[in-house]
Amino acid sequence: MDKHVDLLIVGAGISGIGLAAHLTKHCPQRLFEIIERRDSFGGTWDLFKYPGIRSDSDMSTFGFNFKPWQQASVLADGSSIKGYLAEVIDEQKFKEKIHFKHRVLSANYDSAQKKWQVVIENAKGKKENWIANFVFGCTGYYNYDQGYQPDFPNKEVFKGEFVNPQFWPEKLDYTGKKVVIIGSGATAITLVPAMAKGGASHVTMLQRSPTYIASVPSIDFMYDKMRKVLPEDVAYKLTRARNIGMQRGIYALAQKQPKLLRRLLLQSIKMQLKGKVDMKHFTPEYNPWDQRLCVVPDGDLFKILRSGQASVETDQIERFTETGLQLKSGQHLEADIVVLATGLEIQILGGIQATIDGKPLDTSKHMLYQGVMVSDVPNMAMIIGYINASWTLKVDIAAEYICRLLNYMDQKQWAEVIPQGDATELMDDTVMGSLSSGYIARAANVMPKQGKHAPWKVSNNYLADRKTLKSASFEDGVLKFAKRNTTLDQKPKLVS
Repeated sequence: MDKHVDLLIVGAGISGIGLAAHLTKHCPQRLFEIIERRDSFGGTWDLFKYPGIRSDSDMSTFGFNFKPWQQASVLADGSSIKGYLAEVIDEQKFKEKIHFKHRVLSANYDSAQKKWQVVIENAKGKKENWIANFVFGCTGYYNYDQGYQPDFPNKEVFKGEFVNPQFWPEKLDYTGKKVVIIGSGATAITLVPAMAKGGASHVTMLQRSPTYIASVPSIDFMYDKMRKVLPEDVAYKLTRARNIGMQRGIYALAQKQPKLLRRLLLQSIKMQLKGKVDMKHFTPEYNPWDQRLCVVPDGDLFKILRSGQASVETDQIERFTETGLQLKSGQHLEADIVVLATGLEIQILGGIQATIDGKPLDTSKHMLYQGVMVSDVPNMAMIIGYINASWTLKVDIAAEYICRLLNYMDQKQWAEVIPQGDATELMDDTVMGSLSSGYIARAANVMPKQGKHAPWKVSNNYLADRKTLKSASFEDGVLKFAKRNTTLDQKPKLVS
């Protein structure tokens, strides 16, 4: 028997929880259900359990705009973030709407009915047919089942233990062990100090190329002082505005004066290394923000490197040996445990095969309208956070836009909306912008594409997006609306 729902949210991570909270507040007349494949909410913050897991954005902007982060910590650990999300669910009272251990297998839009036909595998492994008016993809952009795994030569001969940060063994004992962490991104630079302090005899970060790393204070002392003399909400809003401005300012500086920002970042790193570590390991060949800028609290990575408990090598792997890794430089790294912090495997809509009237949807051949809705796809939106600022900033304004759209459609009694794409707008760049990170490059055949002009061009600029999404007219000639008993003259078609 079919189950009929109004709004179907796929994913109970930050994006799904944020959208559900905004719908509860701004669209109380609309009913929603959330499908979550895991046995708990939180998404990234439920999946990743490696030592030291934390945010890489400040919590005043990583928190939702309707719920201040009321701690002085700048970066929060994973369990604190999941606790924050639990509070949102409890306060907005929608936990009973989350269907855990449910997985979307397929979704087909029926143009005649103007509804999505969604096949779901429930917690008992049985298939269910759900019929929804709207589908919202809140699944993030990576594969939860596996990370990116390069093909390392002779990997099978290594007699030690391989560990994937995405599936951290609960009882892994690395006390007194030699650990090599392959990677140089946010995960790797978090693991190095955490494992060194956690009892490893030595931790080596093996990177193919350096990454820009900025140190930030672990405690926001200015916010702490403001809270003592100002109302809590005022202190929070001022801190949030300051940090949004700082994020945007640093990114703008990277675009306009990359050499200046590069010099400032490298000077800061050099001061913290104090001559104990060769700067070649922290001097990238690319400009700041060509790849995501990583942050560490109170320079913890640099401190642990200075202490000698950890080290960094910039080299390439020639092959694995029984006892470690042979590098192309001729050096051999001894290892008991090798952590493969080699990146994410990009995936859109949680790997769901979506179709329109039976025709497969290839998201890489579509654009995002206002950074929210998929071109030529009816009654669907997806929330993809910022690559150059806190993910949640985009969640808030995208969710508010969706609520505004739904209320407009209710007022006009529209049942269907389609952002009709223009094939001449399609560009090769994805919505992730110009980042050259490996995982972004690997996503070219999956991620939606950029358009040349608004409303198809994704700016990754929170301040500009906030203004646009709050005021953009729905009667712009791009959005096409229809009522339940009518059919658009131009049926949905894929941009190719």
